[in-house]
Amino acid sequence: MNVVILAAGMGKRMQSALPKVLHPLAGKPLLSHVIDTARALSPSTLCVIYGHGGEVVPERVGAPDLKFARQEPQLGTGHAVMQAVPYLNDDVPTLVLYGDVPLTTRDSLQQLLDSAGQDKLAILTVKLDDPTGYGRIVRENGSITGIVEQKDASAAQREIREVNTGIMVVPTPRLKHWLATLSNNNAQKEYYLTDIVARAVADGVSVTSAEPAAVWETLGVNSKVQLAELERIHQRNLANDLLERGVTLADPARLDIRGTLDCGRDVSIDVNCVFEGAVVIEDGATIGANCVIRNARIGRDASIKPFCHIEEASVGSASQIGPYARLRPGTELGEDVHIGNFVEVKNSQIAAHSKANHLAYVGDATVGSRVNIGAGTITCNYDGANKFRTVIEDDVFIGSDTQLVAPVTVRKGATLGAGTTLTKEAPEGKLTISRAKQLTIDGWKRPVKVKK
Repeated sequence: MNVVILAAGMGKRMQSALPKVLHPLAGKPLLSHVIDTARALSPSTLCVIYGHGGEVVPERVGAPDLKFARQEPQLGTGHAVMQAVPYLNDDVPTLVLYGDVPLTTRDSLQQLLDSAGQDKLAILTVKLDDPTGYGRIVRENGSITGIVEQKDASAAQREIREVNTGIMVVPTPRLKHWLATLSNNNAQKEYYLTDIVARAVADGVSVTSAEPAAVWETLGVNSKVQLAELERIHQRNLANDLLERGVTLADPARLDIRGTLDCGRDVSIDVNCVFEGAVVIEDGATIGANCVIRNARIGRDASIKPFCHIEEASVGSASQIGPYARLRPGTELGEDVHIGNFVEVKNSQIAAHSKANHLAYVGDATVGSRVNIGAGTITCNYDGANKFRTVIEDDVFIGSDTQLVAPVTVRKGATLGAGTTLTKEAPEGKLTISRAKQLTIDGWKRPVKVKK
């Protein structure tokens, strides 16, 4: 099977310099959704027709299995498909898709392909309560005889509710022949792909149709309003899938998945959470409200409290994170680790049962088990040019407001007194402290503001 994806349009109503097909839906370009669905059908040829925006489209979505053909100028859908002709294999049919119609499912397309077989022209159609703007399916005695565009339709034809989605399967040798016969003698002065339907009828080729499972599969994007509407449809579909798999969602309408979200049993997700990239949440974990989690793994029975940001990190089982915690790339937390409010961890490994419960920064560090990191503690890991590592061994207690000036090591069982600035190794099992002697100045008076 050949697949041709039409993606050359400008999208004036998007009010953007970005080509329409590159606007994101669920975190990836509209066109990428269509390409991924096409790939699921295992085509022998996959050709994208681009135009507006120049080379931006192939640069953004290019891959080894894709062919690209430029349509310049853009003279209609028929003219667009003409650009793909050199890539089309005559031995298999050609499926035509649209780069701004992102939600068509593989199952609906397979149904269309089955309807077409090897020698029929098959059209994906839907029935709409308001068909304004769509090409109407014209039938005689139940058989499709043509498609008439809105601007060329008669008053009677405009009453037809069955419309063309633009998606069709065509025998490739016939397609090439019919494309060569197209005319632009119409209101738009464009070469319509839909005109090949009349050619098929005239040549005695059977024209059949199939309908998708839902109308939203065929909805396209021509404006930011329509893009937002499709985003919510898609997100609700993703939410429904999670619910069917046993995930508890506080409100399915307040969830955004911009990638993949793989959840175990008895997972609970509160409102307004955003999941980006590849996220895995294991059995029994809970995600509080207003969290952003990107490319991360959340362990079994972990609790992510509200307003946490987690990126390219792994959280161990039974750990407690937040609220208002930030786990940056390279963070690896063991079992039962507590990372509290306003704590930031970056490129660090923290072993089981360790805690940093308040207002701390742990960067470029290796932290052992059963370590307590007091409030206000920071690792001073950057000298303005290079990063250095801090090592904290098992059973260490670090007092509040401590600065660990890397590279430095705190040995097993050591205690650092509050307010310590550590620049040398802290010995095993001993108390290390560095602070100025406390003084009280007699006779000192607080400055007062001078009146002007």
